[in-house]
Amino acid sequence: MKLKTLVRPLLLAAATAGAAAFAQAARPAAPAAPATPAAQKAVIDRALLTVFKALPARFEDPKNPITAEKVELGRMLYFENRLSKNHDLSCNSCHDLNKYGVDGKPFSPGHKKQLGGRNSPTVYNAGGHVLQFWDGRAPNLEEQAKGPILNPVEMAMPNEARVVETLKSIPGYVTAFQKAFPGEADPVTYNNLGLAIGAFERQLVTPSRFDKYLSGDETALNDAEKMGLKKYMEQGCQTCHNGPALGGSLQKLGLVMPYQSKDQGRFDHTKKESDRMIFRVPTLRNVAKTAPYFHDGSVKDLQTAVKLMAQHQFGKQISDEDTKHIVTFLDSLTGELPKSYIAKPKLPASGPKTPKPDPT
Repeated sequence: MKLKTLVRPLLLAAATAGAAAFAQAARPAAPAAPATPAAQKAVIDRALLTVFKALPARFEDPKNPITAEKVELGRMLYFENRLSKNHDLSCNSCHDLNKYGVDGKPFSPGHKKQLGGRNSPTVYNAGGHVLQFWDGRAPNLEEQAKGPILNPVEMAMPNEARVVETLKSIPGYVTAFQKAFPGEADPVTYNNLGLAIGAFERQLVTPSRFDKYLSGDETALNDAEKMGLKKYMEQGCQTCHNGPALGGSLQKLGLVMPYQSKDQGRFDHTKKESDRMIFRVPTLRNVAKTAPYFHDGSVKDLQTAVKLMAQHQFGKQISDEDTKHIVTFLDSLTGELPKSYIAKPKLPASGPKTPKPDPT
């Protein structure tokens, strides 16, 4: 009796277990758990990346061949305060090469502390822009370099002749111009000043991990940055921010939602109605280091800038989560500063006829 009493529950338990096992085996296999959202967002279709280009070692222009002598002269001129009326400002004053080419201010103080009406953009990777200045009024770096020197609000030199007079009064510059422009009877000219500074600026490039990623290195960006890149593409940021500089073309600001601004962009230069609110698209290279943002320097942080651009250009709101993703990707665009290339050189001494500072 006892044996039967023990066997019967065991057989029942075994039968129950067997039935359960059979039922489990007969049941179709559950589908695999989907990949996590992070893993899904990290998958990038490389065919879509053709809108970007890796940074070149330099931005060439056949009209201004780069030579070591021209670059050396351009570097000196970039740091030269005597190109300003009061000898207190240089290109580097507003476009500080050790601060990613900006001064971190909404508007840069110029002659007699006057403030211009537009934010000073970075000079790094500017050779990748279609046109120069916020309104695109200069066709290239060489022409852009000549503008601020004569601007009464910026460096305030009265005219080109005064600039040339100053340079010719400094023996070291006369020699440097002769080396940079050999064979010219009178190499110290205002146009050659622009060519020299332009040659120097054409090599102000800051490749980042994003360039390695574009070249095929999948490990160059982490999953969070790839996720941000995908969101960047999904939101349409690459419509304007593309090419090697991730910017640099001319586009309308406030395409969907009007942007309130007294500054009308390219219209103020051309007076063409079609150019109203047309601005040069700023580069996103090193954008995490170049606040404040926009032509008016009105935005202090990158998160706000991303949200505002989505509103004004696309007429939509971007979630906080997607904004964080995009900003994470933008952080990966920070490159390494070429420290030896941007080191301030020793500038030649003034001559007896070099004009004195003029604070008026």
